[in-house]
Amino acid sequence: MKVVLVYSGGLDTSVCIPLLREEYGCDEIVTVTVDVGQPKDEIEEAEEKARALGTEHYTVDAKEEFVREYIFPAIKANGNYEGYPLSTAIARPLIAKKAVEVARDVGANVFGHGCTGKGNDQFRIELALRTLMPECRIIAPMRDRNLTRSEEIDYARRKGIPVKATAERIWSIDENMWGRSIEGGRLEDPDFPPPEEIYAWTRPMNLTPDEPRTISIDFEGGVPVGLDGKRMGGVELVCMLNMIAGEHGVGRIDIMEDRILGLKVRENYECPAATVILMAHKALEALVLTREEIRFKEIVDSTWSEMAYQGLWFDPLKMDLEAFIDKTQERVTGTVRIRLQKGSAVVVGRNSPWALYSEELASFDSKAFDQRESEGIVKIHGLQGRMYWMRARG
Repeated sequence: MKVVLVYSGGLDTSVCIPLLREEYGCDEIVTVTVDVGQPKDEIEEAEEKARALGTEHYTVDAKEEFVREYIFPAIKANGNYEGYPLSTAIARPLIAKKAVEVARDVGANVFGHGCTGKGNDQFRIELALRTLMPECRIIAPMRDRNLTRSEEIDYARRKGIPVKATAERIWSIDENMWGRSIEGGRLEDPDFPPPEEIYAWTRPMNLTPDEPRTISIDFEGGVPVGLDGKRMGGVELVCMLNMIAGEHGVGRIDIMEDRILGLKVRENYECPAATVILMAHKALEALVLTREEIRFKEIVDSTWSEMAYQGLWFDPLKMDLEAFIDKTQERVTGTVRIRLQKGSAVVVGRNSPWALYSEELASFDSKAFDQRESEGIVKIHGLQGRMYWMRARG
């Protein structure tokens, strides 16, 4: 039986390879690693490990597509779930999509993955696989065998599979250019302070520059197109901002998160670029959209984010929501300035040709807005509430 294994090169997916052979009768294993912005050495390590374990391996470069079709829609929708800028969640449908493309090329309709039965990725990956290849069969060895992470480490050692995780440093790390998630081990204790060693993109406060840095981000149609006045592509811009904001300690997130299954878990994230870009995007929307557009869009954005978190990427409702979102973004064009310092990011300026702000009308030193005309509307403001109190007093 030929199986396409969605392969990261980490502990879970590496352990899957001998398990698929020994327990599921998979004599042909095709591993697929999708490059969505992981470190280059991690991609190369996955390739080497997969081939050393006797698989037919494919690496798919999907960075440009990830930015264009997944990160940019997330920016337009202010994609955020319970304080987490959606990163791992939005990469999973793309990874599944690329695995399906490889499966069609090699003539396979059986997939394997290393997701556990407690996490979110089983929902995101399997739904996308079944949507794009309804006839497929899916094997999930970690879930099927109810394995713990410690049991996986022991199994890997018995099979001669090199692993970086240890009983003391048992972190599970997932990384793409939009964010980095770290979980597992002692981090599962909500009261355990995260050790500095889990971070890779952001500096600790004592090593960040003392002087602040102000950057500018240019937007066109709701997506970033330039940094500090220099126009650049999405991949370059996101990677550059990860370095700049990370140098100032911006983008560390430590939250209690409600998973799809209802489990409440402690999650740690690093997302410097996402934190800054989403902040800038919302500031620009506040300048160019009407009050009612913003109010309704907050509902739409929240629903979009919930669906993206749950892996409902190809759901018709999500596409319907994006039709509204895309219409609002036609005017989200302009520049936002943000000051970075000691872990904080603060919007300090914004401008747009579509700004709904008029200094002439709003200024305290201008007579363009005749204040006398406000008297009538002020008198009837809150009329029903006043009538209630008149009746309540008899």
